Parts: sequence; structure tokens; C-alpha cells
Amino acid sequence: MPDSASTPDLDLRLVRYFTAVAEHRHFGRAAEALRITQPSLSRQVRRLEQQLGVRLLDRTPQGSRLTGAGEDFLPRAQALLRAAALAAASARAAAEPARITIGYSMSAWVTPAVRVLRHQYPDAEVRTLHLRCRESRTALLDHRVDALVTRLPFPTDRLRVTVLYEEPRVLLVPLGHRLAGRESLTLDDIAGEPLPRLRQPYPEFSAFWRIEPRPDGSRVPDGPVIEELEDKFELVAGGQAVAVSAGAHSARLRGDIAAVPLRGVEPSRVVLATRDDDRRRLVAAFRRAAQAHLTGPEPAGPANVPASPVPA
Repeated sequence: MPDSASTPDLDLRLVRYFTAVAEHRHFGRAAEALRITQPSLSRQVRRLEQQLGVRLLDRTPQGSRLTGAGEDFLPRAQALLRAAALAAASARAAAEPARITIGYSMSAWVTPAVRVLRHQYPDAEVRTLHLRCRESRTALLDHRVDALVTRLPFPTDRLRVTVLYEEPRVLLVPLGHRLAGRESLTLDDIAGEPLPRLRQPYPEFSAFWRIEPRPDGSRVPDGPVIEELEDKFELVAGGQAVAVSAGAHSARLRGDIAAVPLRGVEPSRVVLATRDDDRRRLVAAFRRAAQAHLTGPEPAGPANVPASPVPA
């Protein structure tokens, strides 16, 4: 067994900073995600390296790269953060068992199911939290939320995922675009159109919304880099790119954008995700409410259930 006197007293905040840089492979993007300055992030990572007595990251012209020690430390650091989050969440659950936080992202609706849950458990504290799509899975595993309604694809290990409904994908174009008046489109119709590149930690996420690789192996032209899917609307309206979205309602709030259905591509799936080891009563109750009432893109209140005075 390791000598407890020689075990470094690790600051979990520093460990979290290191994992953010490791996941983004870039100090600047990690600092932005953490909402701190890049110099401060660099100092904190150096402090962790000093505590461990090893170099974890090397800077490169393209960003940052894990050293051998960093590669070995990363999964252990992630496990350490998960264990700390689980310990804190378990303590809170023991003290306040009637509490649940429901996350949602990417134009997913939760209000009807939240209203049902509040009606069924009036003494419970039911919170909602809007999340950026790239932080959704992390928020669930870090116990910032207990349930998540969002869209696939994302890694589903350690999660219980239930498909709630599907929406066809559409192409968003400015009203004056050559494709704006079409009833539907195929991938051949958009072969030369640039699509935004999504800055995401999961390659499969960006690939899904760019529909790549294409069946014929052709390359998808690159449009501007965006941080969130919502950023695409301004790009499309300004004629800088077209973009793939889900459902014709995607363009409903913009009078200068048209949504044209795409044929021959798999739909977008809206799902409910929870931690696979979470068996709490409120989580199970929300799952039942979501499956019963979150069945399409429009927020429709359940019948015979009074509206909650607390907005979702």
C-alpha cells in the first residue's frame, strides 16, 4: 500500500483543470469552457504538475499534447473526479432525498414532463438547467444534473439512454438561396455546399451534423467553425454557409431562413439520459413522465394536470 505520508494532497480543482485541457487539447478552448483566463489555467496546471513531480502536457503549435505521464494520469484523474462527484451527490441525496435537477439542450423540451413531476411530488425540489450541447454529458456524469434531455450522438457509456422521439433532418438555407424553394433535397443536391464545423469533444457529434463521411466518399466543404449549434442560424442567414438541423421548426423563429427536408439521411433522435447506477425514485418518475409526455418537438401540456407556478 502507498505510504499515506508520501501521497500528494491533490487539489480537485487543479485535477479538473488538467482534464479540461486534456479533453480540448488546447489551453485557450479549455479556458473558455472553464470561464477562466488562459494564463490562469496555465498556472494551475503547472501547480498540479509540481505537486505530482511530472510534466503532464506539452504545448505544440496546434494546441497541447499529453505526455506519457499525462496519458497515464488522465483516466485516473477522470475517475477521481467522478468518485468525488458521486460522494458529494450521495451525501446531498441522503440529506435532501426529494431533489432532482433536469438538464436540457439542443432545442429539446422538458416542460410537460417537469410539470407532471411537480404535480406528482409537490414537496420535491424540481430544478431545470439549460446546458450547452458540448457540456451536457459531462454535467450528467459530474452530478450537476440528474437527468438530461438532448440529442444523439454522444458517448453513452455509464449512462441509461431512452429514445423519446425522432425528427427528420433538414437543410437550413437563406431565403434567397438556390435550394430554398425545393420540396426536399438529397445529399447529391448539397454536395458542394459548405457546412459549419462544430468545435466538439466528440468527433461523432460533428460528423452527424455535417453528414460525413458521405456515401460516395466525397469531402464535405468546410464552413466557419462554430461553438454551438445555435450559432449556425446567423451564419446561414448571412449566406456564409448552409447547415443541417432537425425538424422544420428549426427555422420558425427566423423569417430569413428556410428549412428544406433532407431525404435519405437518418433522423435526429431526442433522448433521455440518466446515470446507469441512479435508481432514485424521482429519477424513475421523471423517466416515466418523459416517455409519456415528451413525444414530439412541440411543448404540449399534459391533460388534467394544473400548470406549475414555477416556470421550467
